Amino acid sequence: DDAPPIAGGLKVIPELLVEDISSSVPFWCYVLGFAMTYRGPADDFVRLERPDGAQVTLAHRWGNWETGPMERPFGRGVVLQVYVDDLAPILKALARRAWPLVEGPRIVRRQDLGGEVLSHEIYVQDPNGYLVMIAQILGNHVEDSPADRTAARPTAAGAEPAPAAR
Repeated sequence: DDAPPIAGGLKVIPELLVEDISSSVPFWCYVLGFAMTYRGPADDFVRLERPDGAQVTLAHRWGNWETGPMERPFGRGVVLQVYVDDLAPILKALARRAWPLVEGPRIVRRQDLGGEVLSHEIYVQDPNGYLVMIAQILGNHVEDSPADRTAARPTAAGAEPAPAAR
């Protein structure tokens, strides 16, 4: 069925089981631009959100909900896709920390419900090994030209966000 999603898209918030929240929160906040919106009373659970709407929950591993052995890298077979308004600040934050990219940056044409789009994307692993694709949609692609695939580049730069609780 080619029907668009009900309510305009999925309403899924991944909950990642992590070994150490204190090392995971700085990566997700200072590098990927999330802000803390909730912290559990025992500091073992946090909800994070980006200004452009992406959300993720980090929970300290306590043995519950582990459906198999938890071995690094965590999340094998799962790619978390985070779409952002501007990839440039994330690239700068990763470079400042010499954080390795798994892939990219690259410009990719993808088929979407609205047609073909160009996206600027990278793949990176968080401190627990979860694979995260960060992508900025550059716009609709209508020409089939190799030059079009590399011509578009994000231009805006931003400051590093702080992990403030709301």
